[in-house]
This record gives sequence, C-alpha cells and structure tokens, in this order.
Amino acid sequence: MIRVIIVDDHATVREGLKQILSDFSDMEVSGEAATGDEALKIIRTNGWDVLLLDIAMPGKNVLELIKLVKLDTPNKPILVLSMYPEDQYAIRVLRAGADGYLCKESVPELLVAAIRKLAQGGKFVSAGLAEQLVRNLHETESKPLHSLLTDREYQVLLAIARGERLTEIAKAMSLSIKTVSTYRTRLLGKMKMSSNAEIIHYAIENRLLNEGKGQGKK
Repeated sequence: MIRVIIVDDHATVREGLKQILSDFSDMEVSGEAATGDEALKIIRTNGWDVLLLDIAMPGKNVLELIKLVKLDTPNKPILVLSMYPEDQYAIRVLRAGADGYLCKESVPELLVAAIRKLAQGGKFVSAGLAEQLVRNLHETESKPLHSLLTDREYQVLLAIARGERLTEIAKAMSLSIKTVSTYRTRLLGKMKMSSNAEIIHYAIENRLLNEGKGQGKK
C-alpha cells in the first residue's frame, strides 16, 4: 500500500486528488494539509510514502518546504504538482530536492504512474517536459535571465528590487497578495534564484532599477 500525503491550499483540489487515488487499491491518503506549516506537522506524525505538494501555497516557499522535508526524511519522495507547465519551475524544484514534477492538468493515469514510480525509488517528469528541459538548456544560454519573465513577473521583480513588500506591490498592481506571491515564486524559478536578496543583487548588477517605477518589461 502506497501512503500519500496531499498538500494543497484548495480543498476542492485535495478532494479531487483523493477521489482519483481512491480508485486504486494500492494507494491510500494518509494525511492532507493546506499550508506548508501544516504539512511539516503531518509528515512528522503520519506514516507516508509519497508527498504530493502544490507549487504555490500560503506560508512557506515551496522550495524551502522541499528542503525542510528532505532534511527530516531524506529518502521519502516528493512529487510537485503545478498549474504551470513551464520547464523553469521543474528545474528549480528538482534542484531543491523534489523527485518529480507534474502538471495538475495531466490525466489521472499519469499521476498514478508518477506516484508508483516515486514509491519504487525512481524519478518522474513527463516525456514532453523532459524534451523542454533539454531544449531549454540550449535556448536560454545566451539570454539574460529576466528575458524569461512575463510583464507581470518583471513588474514584481522590479518592485522587490526597490524594496517594496508584497502587500505594497499587490495594492499598486491591483492584485491579491497571493497572486503577487505566485508571480514571485514563478520569477524565482525562472531565474534560478531563492531569495529577495538575489533579486536585488541581480537588478543592481543589470542596471534594471534605472527603469521607471511600475513599468513593464522593455
């Protein structure tokens, strides 16, 4: 029996995942959590074999959470689920210690196959994503990292580099704090960074702060 812990801040997503896994006799959900802090408590008290982890949640940054889980249970596999199929996210979470990466829109059979593979000690990315990862190594070598960002992600990068807090950025962009946090997670992944300090250093080094406040990517 493969015991699975599901970590996602959306109750409907957790219910959907539980429903999918309930159709397979070799799997059971041994716990669920809506935040990174809840997840840490559950993995330390519940028995489990595979952790399903949403890439964007309130509380701890997903990269930080992966590292903390691996410190506690280095041999237990983590499968990151994301609405964002971009290869940059996969690279970042895999480097942080995740054992697999899968888009939430994938068919249930692929999710089950990924869980089984991780439970057996393997790693998992889809065939399409594997191709993207290889292609990305060649396509992005000569481009500046910030060229990978969307306009919104670039605006968030500049605001963080200016020292603005997420609440201030959200108000200025007329977005929720959670949405801004998601943009931050995405830009960190694309630029292979893990902290605001790295963003600030990069912006200064590349003279990005000379651009006007609130402007999009040039």
